[in-house]
Amino acid sequence: MKWTDFDFFTLGGDVVVAERLTKDINAGIRIFPDLPRILWALDATPFDKVKVVILGQDPYPTLGHANGLAFSVQPHVKPLPGSLRNIYKELKDDVGVERPSGDLSSWAHLGVLLLNTVLTVREGAPGSHAGIGWEALTDEVIHKLSQNRENLVFVLWGKKAQEKAPIIDKSKHLILRAAHPSPLSARNGFFGSKPFSRINAYLKQNGIEEIDWTK
Repeated sequence: MKWTDFDFFTLGGDVVVAERLTKDINAGIRIFPDLPRILWALDATPFDKVKVVILGQDPYPTLGHANGLAFSVQPHVKPLPGSLRNIYKELKDDVGVERPSGDLSSWAHLGVLLLNTVLTVREGAPGSHAGIGWEALTDEVIHKLSQNRENLVFVLWGKKAQEKAPIIDKSKHLILRAAHPSPLSARNGFFGSKPFSRINAYLKQNGIEEIDWTK
């Protein structure tokens, strides 16, 4: 089964999305990520290869940062955004892994779907493309995975991500909830939540190859 087997864009939101993106681009407003990268999360992690779903909100609104994967940045980006720094701190504390780059493409290729619920953003304006139709698409991605796959791990960091819990079948999948890794909230339950070891424990328990977080 492939992503293209599902006609996501019959959901009614695609026209609104296309019109909004066209309007912004024609007005000279920068949109992130670059257009060829908007659906990179789905391209990088095929439907049948998904093991883990980590939900983000929307892309980084800073030039040169967003690469189409939730929480990930381009390899050259330094310093890392605060949320990603905190993810890496928890990664080290949880499983002892340190990563040199903020590019999470290797995780995506190992089966970690790094999905933002809104797939584009205006430069310098977080949340600027919320409500233009992306949520219909990404909700359907989550629903189809929940419905058609078994023993996935859905990682819901923060209130926005946790709002997606009702469309996930918890009898078939593991749902991990914690505070968002943002510097504003990470100390309210993200640090110490041990998501990486818990993900691999569940995968191993169900006979699924674990994620090599060092790659």
